[in-house]
Amino acid sequence: MALLGQIGKLDGAISMKLSLSLLGHDSLHNSVDEALLLKRKSEEVLFYLNGRCIYLVGMMGSGKSTVAKILAEVLGYSFFDSDKLVEQAVGMPSVAQIFKEHSEAFFRDNESSVLRDLSSMRRLVVATGGGAVVRPVNWKYMKKGLSVWLDVPLDALARRIAQVGTASRPLLDQPSSDPYTAAFSKLSMLAEQRGDAYANADARVSLEEIADKQGHDDVSKLTPTDIAIEALLKIENFVTEHSTSSGPVGDLIVDSQNRRTKAL
Repeated sequence: MALLGQIGKLDGAISMKLSLSLLGHDSLHNSVDEALLLKRKSEEVLFYLNGRCIYLVGMMGSGKSTVAKILAEVLGYSFFDSDKLVEQAVGMPSVAQIFKEHSEAFFRDNESSVLRDLSSMRRLVVATGGGAVVRPVNWKYMKKGLSVWLDVPLDALARRIAQVGTASRPLLDQPSSDPYTAAFSKLSMLAEQRGDAYANADARVSLEEIADKQGHDDVSKLTPTDIAIEALLKIENFVTEHSTSSGPVGDLIVDSQNRRTKAL
């Protein structure tokens, strides 16, 4: 299959390196602590995953690709962006152009095909498009792995999008004298339409809750690593709560838990 061939090529080409050299001296110590916590938690979660894929869902601008790259790096998984795979599959440089020259329905059809192909694989972290959740068939594919919803406040999303522009986001790209107001209005409408769909995710990562735990009054103060650590915690909670002692995976989990108990 052509898409699987593209995936094979991309797999070796995409890698994210967590580099401390880009960090300021004041934040270096905290960043080292974060990196160690991230690595330790990833090692704990990796066993429970048993090779299952992770799908990040959420509104446009919620940071799915950034967080997915971090998770892929620490878990030893491969990272893929479903939007990028659709672009390559149809031979166009951007989602915006696909919407313009074809239609949203055409894009959604190809998006479903991409998710179908990805669902047959293992050890992937996939950043999905913001609207991937609207088609029930996509959930059929994503439920073969684990889905994580990055829940970001709409005002924070609108600020991010207003800063970088809407040219690459076809559902938001409308002329306006006030980019923030336009983005917030459209995002609010999309959130109302998709809210129940996002709630289908196996785990929810609320940036407001993370910020509150860390004593921040603004989610923009959170780092991608903060969010990745919370995602791993939520994944671990979901897997351990929903696993049973029947079957090979359940037996492995129970055996692991017993070994940890004895070690204590």
